[in-house]
Amino acid sequence: MTTTTARACDLEPVVWPAGAVRRDDGALAVAGVDVRDLAAEFGTPAYVLDEDDFRARCRAWRQAFADADVYYAGKAFLCTAIARWVAEEGLSLDVCTGGELAVALKAGFPAERLLFHGNNKSVAELERGVGAGVGRFVVDSAVEIDRLAAVAAQHGVRQRVYVRVTPGVEAHTHEYVQTGQEDQKFGFSLSSGAAAEAVRAVLRLPSLELVGLHCHIGSHIFDVHGFKLAAHRMVALLAEVRHEHGIVLPELDLGGGQGIAYTAADDPMDVVDFAAGLRAIVEKECAAADLPVPRLAVEPGRAIAGPTTVTVYEVGTVKDLPGLRTYVSVDGGMSDNIRTALYDARYTAVLASRASEAVPANVTLAGKHCESGDIVVHDVPLPGDLRPGDLVAVPSSGAYHRSMASNYNHVPRPPVVAVKDGVARLLVRRETEADLLALDVE
Repeated sequence: MTTTTARACDLEPVVWPAGAVRRDDGALAVAGVDVRDLAAEFGTPAYVLDEDDFRARCRAWRQAFADADVYYAGKAFLCTAIARWVAEEGLSLDVCTGGELAVALKAGFPAERLLFHGNNKSVAELERGVGAGVGRFVVDSAVEIDRLAAVAAQHGVRQRVYVRVTPGVEAHTHEYVQTGQEDQKFGFSLSSGAAAEAVRAVLRLPSLELVGLHCHIGSHIFDVHGFKLAAHRMVALLAEVRHEHGIVLPELDLGGGQGIAYTAADDPMDVVDFAAGLRAIVEKECAAADLPVPRLAVEPGRAIAGPTTVTVYEVGTVKDLPGLRTYVSVDGGMSDNIRTALYDARYTAVLASRASEAVPANVTLAGKHCESGDIVVHDVPLPGDLRPGDLVAVPSSGAYHRSMASNYNHVPRPPVVAVKDGVARLLVRRETEADLLALDVE
């Protein structure tokens, strides 16, 4: 392994894992492992995950919400190792498909600490979840309420559930990841009375136990204003439930959605401040409604996984278009990071394999796929002497990159490599062409 020492560097701490440093020769290292060694051993592109950083973020959320339930949102990134880390750090886990449930169960995750989401859970998924002892289901439609009640009755259990409420709150984020407004596929509308009717439906069914309400207003949010309005409306519904049914629901899940820094211009909320602010909002609303404060639940995913991971690519070509731009093409692209094409997401990148004294120039870091929109990073300053064979690294790659990865153009998906204390190990191996061809039946 390369043995150079760390030095002060140009890395912006807000977007890089805690263990990322520049070595004396200019190369990037993560948790004591040189990215050149990682590229040599595991190939590129590769997702490089700082294990200590991931675990530290789990602990930070657990400590900030010590009197609440913290469900890691597995959709951000999930594999068996991640599920085990989450369990070991004392968090619960949110799954939303049978596949995510399968990962959790294979990892030995305590089923009673699982929360099962999803707007269209199949009967098979419900049966597997109930049979496994999933702690709570978030019911999302009238059809699901009846389905789940039937499955629970067949298993002879009284299944605990949340009713997912659409509170009519539009978070300040991309329209594709807003989930609290009226016109969207999730939950029961508060304003139309559908949420109140869903509560009635659950309470009529002896095989279901309503233990709380749930809402989620969106993803990649940088302030608490939307959460404040959501809490106000959700507590009002708790008060209505008490008035109509004479019961006080003991739990309130306000979802996740906290944003992270993808560039130095982003200013994410500190988890301690966010927890204190959310708790204060709920306490104030409950006091006004003369309700006891319910046990809160939150669902961070991106906020834990996102900053922990760096994607390492190798430069293949450098194409200068005079008077227009320079395209630097790498060996990955929209198959390992669809967010740029899907959300017009913004990232930064650095030359990771050497030092350079060349004057930086704004370039477009492009992928290798047959799409003009296959861009990894728009207008990023990189050294003017960038050349084929150089390694570049893109931070904040831990959330949704591997989860949303595809085999477009029959490109195998990259590996996930965990690094800790100078040692690297595979969490998820690289796909091979044999893996892709194995699904063909003739």
